[in-house]
Amino acid sequence: MNMLEKIHTGLENLSKSERKVAERILAAPHEAIHASIARLAEAAAVSEPTVNRFCHRLGTKGFPDFKLQLAQSLAQSTPWVSRNIDAGDDVATYTQKIFDSALAGLTQVRQQLSSDLLALAVTALVQANKIAFFGLGASAAVAHDAMNKFIRFNVPVMYSDDIVVQRMSCINSQPDDVVVLISHTGRTKSLVELAHMARDNGATVLAITSSGTPLAQAATLTLAIDVSEDTDIYLPMVSRLAQLTLIDVLATGFTLHRGEKFRDNLKRVKEALRDSRFDKAVQNDAAQPTINKR
Repeated sequence: MNMLEKIHTGLENLSKSERKVAERILAAPHEAIHASIARLAEAAAVSEPTVNRFCHRLGTKGFPDFKLQLAQSLAQSTPWVSRNIDAGDDVATYTQKIFDSALAGLTQVRQQLSSDLLALAVTALVQANKIAFFGLGASAAVAHDAMNKFIRFNVPVMYSDDIVVQRMSCINSQPDDVVVLISHTGRTKSLVELAHMARDNGATVLAITSSGTPLAQAATLTLAIDVSEDTDIYLPMVSRLAQLTLIDVLATGFTLHRGEKFRDNLKRVKEALRDSRFDKAVQNDAAQPTINKR
């Protein structure tokens, strides 16, 4: 791990004052590499010895060595983009890296997932009177995709990225409802609160998140997605793909569990949508790649 990743990974193990230093550095890493120890201590509202203790806790020899490793971290990687991308990568290189990272991440998640937990999650969804999918930020897009999948089934489904609507839904949830909460970090306070609200009303809370997180601990059932991607620093890529794939797994399990009669109903839904699309023959005639200059 580079220094930025070390700081994020070790946040939970820091003292309250050391964490202030870490959060200040993460908020402005480029400023930190040019700051004196006195200036950084003042900005973080801590003492200079605290900054030194923080540097030693991260395995450096002191503040100058810490700044050097932080500078190397910023130079060698591209924070806020992807941990696998270097600033000098050309199109072919970063394209290959992104695809390789996605494939490796999906393989990792597939090996980690418990079939028993997946079966429990599918059973809970099949038996639900109502299913709600909630997420915030990048996870909201995954929750919306889940709604698009499950709305084809003959069960009431809802989605919202409005935290007020989410709270009202969880407050009014019932024992036979399932609330699916999606968050890679699992540290979003609002989602953890939603989990407690829904469980207080007897609803089943299914979390799709990283293992050991506050959301995982608050949920009734957790499907853990542990990938080497810190979305506090980088754009969500592999984690988002893993979440979308897991939604596909759950939707497929739901379909198979409900049996052949249910699949006939799904077929009717597909047929009802057919008139909204152009015929495939029209699509094939226009399939040659072009660049539209208008």
